[in-house]
Amino acid sequence: MAPNSVNGVTHEEDVDGEIDYSDIEAKYKVQYDEGLDNILVVDGVPIIDKSKLDKLLARISKEFARKGAPVKTEDMFVPWNDSTGKSNGYIFVEFKNAEDAAYAMATMHGHPFDAKHTLFVNRFTDVEKFANLDENWTEPEAEPYKPKEHLRAWLGDALGRDQYAMYRGEDVEVHWHGKPSQCEVAHKRTGWTDLYVSWSPVGTYLATLHRPGVRLWGGPSWESQQRFAHPLVKLIDFSPNENYLVTWSHDPIVVPEGMPQGPQYFSPEDEGNNIAVWDIKTGNLLRTFPSALPEGEDGAKRQMQWPALKWSADDQFVGRVTPGQQISVYELPSMRLNDKKSIKIDGVVDFEWCPHGDKDKEDAEKAIAAGKKVKENMLAYWTPEVANQPARVSVINFPSRAILRQKNLFNVTECKLYWQNQGDFLCVKVDRHTKTKKSIFCNLEIFRVREKDFPIEVVELKDAVTDFSWEPKGERFAIISSNDPNLGNPGPGVTIKTDVSFYQLVRAKGDFKLLRTLPGRTSNTIRWSPRGRHVVLATVGSSSKSELEFWDLDFNLDEMRREGPNQSKEEWGVSIQHLGTADHYALTDAEWDPSGRYLATSASAWRHTLENGYAIWDFRGQELEKQILDRFKQLLWRPRPQTLLTKEQQRQIRRNLKEYSKQFEEEDAAEESNVSAELVALRKRLVDEWNAWRLRCKEEVAEELKKGGKKVEVIPEQPKEEDKEEIEVWIDEVIEQVEEEVVE
Repeated sequence: MAPNSVNGVTHEEDVDGEIDYSDIEAKYKVQYDEGLDNILVVDGVPIIDKSKLDKLLARISKEFARKGAPVKTEDMFVPWNDSTGKSNGYIFVEFKNAEDAAYAMATMHGHPFDAKHTLFVNRFTDVEKFANLDENWTEPEAEPYKPKEHLRAWLGDALGRDQYAMYRGEDVEVHWHGKPSQCEVAHKRTGWTDLYVSWSPVGTYLATLHRPGVRLWGGPSWESQQRFAHPLVKLIDFSPNENYLVTWSHDPIVVPEGMPQGPQYFSPEDEGNNIAVWDIKTGNLLRTFPSALPEGEDGAKRQMQWPALKWSADDQFVGRVTPGQQISVYELPSMRLNDKKSIKIDGVVDFEWCPHGDKDKEDAEKAIAAGKKVKENMLAYWTPEVANQPARVSVINFPSRAILRQKNLFNVTECKLYWQNQGDFLCVKVDRHTKTKKSIFCNLEIFRVREKDFPIEVVELKDAVTDFSWEPKGERFAIISSNDPNLGNPGPGVTIKTDVSFYQLVRAKGDFKLLRTLPGRTSNTIRWSPRGRHVVLATVGSSSKSELEFWDLDFNLDEMRREGPNQSKEEWGVSIQHLGTADHYALTDAEWDPSGRYLATSASAWRHTLENGYAIWDFRGQELEKQILDRFKQLLWRPRPQTLLTKEQQRQIRRNLKEYSKQFEEEDAAEESNVSAELVALRKRLVDEWNAWRLRCKEEVAEELKKGGKKVEVIPEQPKEEDKEEIEVWIDEVIEQVEEEVVE
C-alpha cells in the first residue's frame, strides 16, 4: 500500500484502490452530549410522607408552569429516607434540554413556595462539581476596578443649576438652566424616543419609549441603564422611590414561538394582559395584569384611569381597584396578594394612598432606633350611593385593614380624593346634586389626619369646583369654581368664567377660612410653587384666552406675624399680593422648576400647531426666555430628590441667609461687570481706531501741504497721562451757624 495525505492526515491506500478514512473519522467524530445539565436539584421542598406525594408534585408542577417553565410530574424524582419513611426535602427535576433547565433555574431560584418554604434550585452537575471541590484555597486574581458613573452627578453642579428635557421634532435635548450666561445644552440626541420622554420621580433616570419597549438613561454620559421589553408600550409610571416601573400597552401581550425566555421577558402565562410591573434594578418582570375598564351607568366602557396601579409612599405595596368589587394590594418585590385576599368593598370606585411627610419619616427613624413598630400606611377610598345605602368615604390602616374614620354622604354624583403632600389633610371634593338633579354644587369634606379621631370640617360651596390644589408643605388650598351655564358643554372658542378662592387653616379654631376670592377670571389651572407661597393661575387649552397670573400669598407676612391675633376681619387675606400678569398664546402646559424660582409654559404640537414653543418666567411673571419652535412637543423639568440636610441645618442656613446673599450678590455683580467690561473694551477699541484714523489724516494733510510749498502748522499733541497736572480745590461751605451765650 502506498501512503497518501489528505487534509494533513496520512492514511494508506489498499490494493483495490480504496482509501481508508478511519483515522479522519476518528479525528472529527461528533461527541454526543451525555451530560446531566438538563437535571436540576430543587431544595427547600416540604418534607412529606408518601400519602401526600401526588399533591406535592402537582403543586410543584403548577408553580413551575406559572413561571413559564412547565414540567411533568413523571419527570420528578423524590428521594426518601428509609428510616423515617419521609422525603428528604429535595427533589430531582428532569427537563427536555439544558436551555429549559437554565431558564427554570433562573426563574424559580428563591421562589416562595408557601409561607414556610422557599425553593432553591441548582444544577445537578454543580452538585457533583462542588462535591469533588479542591479544598486548597488559592487567591483569585483581582479584576481591575471600573468605577460606574454616579446617576445623580448633576446634583453636584458647582453653579447649582437645574436641568430640563426638551423634545422637538426628532431631537431630544437636556439643557442646563441658570443665569443667561450659564444656560447651555448638556446632551442632545436625534431619534432618542419614538413617543415621548419622562423623568423618574426624583430625576435619576430619563425614560424613553420605543416600539420594542422602554429604556432608562442616566449618568453624565447618558448611557443606557436598563431596558424593559414590552412591545408597543404607550404609558409608563414609576414607583415613588424609583424601585419599580409599570408599563401599559393597548395591545394585549402576545408571546410568539421562539421568543426569548427568562426573568426579563414575558412568558405564555402573561398572554392577553396589558399591564406589566418591573424591577428597575434587575430589569426582571414581576407580574402582569389585564386592563380593568370601568363601566358607566349605560354599560359602556369608560376611559381607563392612569396610573392603573397606585403605590404606597414607601414602595412596600401597590394596589389596583376592580371597580365595584374590591381593592387588591400586592406586596413588593414578590407581588403576592397581601394576606392572600383582596379588600372586598361593594361598589368601590377609587382609592388613594396617604403620602409620607417629613413628620412621618422622623417618626419612622425614631421607631426604628427604639426598636418599635413603624407606623402603618393609610389609604382612603369611596363608594357611591346604592339603593338606600349612602355614599361613604373611609380611611383605613394597611396592612392591618383597621378602619380609622368613615363619613356618610348623600346626594352624591362624584367624589375626588386629594391628599396634602405631607399627609396632614385629606380633602374629599364631593359633587352633589339637588333633589331634582338639575343642578350641581360642591362640598369639601376635609379630614384633619394628624389630630385625634380625624375631625372633619365641611366647606360648603354654591358652585361647581373645576380644580382643587393643596399648597405643598402648607395649610392652604386653592380652588377654581364656576356657575357658567356653558361649563358642562363649552362650545368652540367659548371661555368659561371662573372664580379663584384661597383658604387657610385657622389653628385656633381648627377650621379652614376663606382668605380671598378673585372673581371674573378665565383661569382653569392652579400651579403651586414646589416651595409653596407662590402660585400661578393659568388659562390652559383655550384658543382665545391664555393669561398667566402670578400671586404671592405671603407678601407682607412679617407685618401679619407682628399683629398676630389682633388682626382685624378686614385685614384677613391682605397678605395675598398680585405680582404680575403675563400671556403665552395657546399654552398647553405650565410647570414650576424644582427650586420654585422659574415657571416654564409651553404650547405643544401634540395639541395644536399655533406658535409651538416654550417660555420661561421668574416667580414675579417677568419673561426670561421665549422660543417659537416648529414641531415642539414637550418640556419637562428634571426633579430633585429631597435634601439630605437636617431641619437644624436648614434653620441655620436661613438664619445666615444674609451672609450667603452677599456671596450671590458678588457673583451677580461679577457677571454684570463681565458684560460691562466687554462693552467698555468695545468702546475703547472704537475710540482708538478713530484716533488712529484722525492722526493718519493729519499726517497726510501735512505731507500734501509740504509738497505744495505751503507752511505747515504744528499740531500740538495731547498731553500724556504722566504730564497732566492735578489741581485740588477745597471749598468751604457753611451748613449751619449757631450762636451760644455763655451764662456765668
